[in-house]
This record gives sequence, structure tokens and C-alpha cells, in this order.
Amino acid sequence: MTQKPEVTGFFDPRTWSVQYVVADPATKKCAIVDPVYDFDEKSGQTASLNADRILAFVRERGYTVEWILDTHPHADHFSAAPYLKEKTGAPTAIGERVKDVQRLWKGFYNWPDFPADGSQWDRLFTDGETFMVGDIRARVMFSPGHTLASITYVIGDAAFVHDTLFMPDSGTARADFPGGSARVLWNSIQAILALPDETRLFTGHDYQPGGREPLWESTVAEQKTGNIHMARCRNEDAFVAIREARDRSLAMPKLILQSLQINTNGGRLPVPESNGVRYLKIPLDLLKGAVWD
Repeated sequence: MTQKPEVTGFFDPRTWSVQYVVADPATKKCAIVDPVYDFDEKSGQTASLNADRILAFVRERGYTVEWILDTHPHADHFSAAPYLKEKTGAPTAIGERVKDVQRLWKGFYNWPDFPADGSQWDRLFTDGETFMVGDIRARVMFSPGHTLASITYVIGDAAFVHDTLFMPDSGTARADFPGGSARVLWNSIQAILALPDETRLFTGHDYQPGGREPLWESTVAEQKTGNIHMARCRNEDAFVAIREARDRSLAMPKLILQSLQINTNGGRLPVPESNGVRYLKIPLDLLKGAVWD
């Protein structure tokens, strides 16, 4: 019998991100998945509003945090993993291929001394590795394409599929970031859709097409029949054509250069300089995708 964790989503309208608390109802132990640390790009101000909302929920439910899990280094928000580790003592984790992302962006930021070894996290998961959330078995699926390092966490009957599949009316995630690949993403999605039809899928973002209310939960069966990309793309070549055409029309995320500086370092903010102020380093003319009008 497949175990069924309690899953609560927390939607952040500023970044369209969904953060999760996934808990074993029997033991009251939980994991936090893809938490957001707030950043206002206009003022440069940071805050812990999203993370504190999750902590308040955890206290209210009487949960004990066992894990703080990132699915990949995000390009549109800062990770709150270090903040939550400080508050809860729980270990942080991500997929071991984060080292590939670190090596790539280390060059982009001209960081010769940056340790691109994944040591910023407490645990680097390998493909197929298992761990526990309370008494519920969890398994790691390597699912790249959106990034080199993306993984899916399958916890009981719930799979946290990050930026692979969105809600059926939104299709699939972009694959044009440095290290991304639409062909690789197709194969990752096929592995996710090979899970049992009743598996609950929890996506990492919702962009509210048509202005509808935010949604983030579907099933494998619903994605197979209703996803606007997967239902019409019966083979890899068709998917790649649709995905790459769509990606060419998209601007880069507004926070990609800020976020990757933080998230390749495990969510840590830059060290304060001699005046006590932290500074972001933004490479100019590195990425394409500017919209000038």
C-alpha cells in the first residue's frame, strides 16, 4: 500500500512559486520543499516573509522539520534553505548534479575560488537514492532538462516535479537556460509520467493562465490526457519543436542573474563587505533574451 503524506502548498504571487510542506501524519515529521527567501529587485531589500509563514504553519501543526529540500538552483527566486536550517536545525539537500551547475555559473561570475563541490548543502542526493520523511519512504529521480541538476522527490504517493510539468493548462517548463535541453526535458517528463496514474504531482510554479486562481496539484493520469504540450506531442521531435519555439518567445526571468548567484551558493547571501553591506555581482551581456520594446 502506497503511503500518503499530507501536502500543503504555499503560493508566492511575486515569483509564481509554490513551496511545500510534506508531512507524515503518523509521526508529525515533515520536509520543506523549494522554500522562497524574499527579494525585492527594485529596492534590493531581502526578507523572510515566505519562510516565516511556513515556520508558523509548522509550529501550528506541531510538525518537526526533518529536511529542507531544493529541487534545483532556481532562476527566479532566492532559496530560503539556509534561513530555515538556522531556524529548525534540519539538514539541507539537493541533487548531486548541482556541481555541474556550480561549475557553469562559476565561470559566468568569474569566481576562481568558488567551491563548486556541493559543500554548501548537507546532503547531495544521487539518482535513485532513498530517504525517509517520518515513516514515509522518499525516492530521488534525476529529472534534468530545465537545469542540469533538477531532481524530483517522490515521497509516498506524492511527486514534487519542480519545473518539468506545470498544471495541464500551462504545459511544460522552459529549457533554454544555460545547461538546459528540451530533448533531455522530454525524457525526464516521460519518466515522471511512467509513475502510477494515481500519483499526485506537485509543480513548482503556476502562472495562472487566464487569470484563474493558482493551482499546483494534478495526477499523472490528468497530465497524460490533459497537458497542453504532452497530449499533443506524441514523440520527442514534436515536443522539442514546440518547446524550443515557445522558449524563443520568452524573455529571461527578471531575477536569473541575481538568483543564480545566491542559489549556486546554497541560498547564502554574499558576505558583507568592509562597510557591512552585501553586494550582488551582475554580469553584463552574458545572456540573450532582452526585450527592448
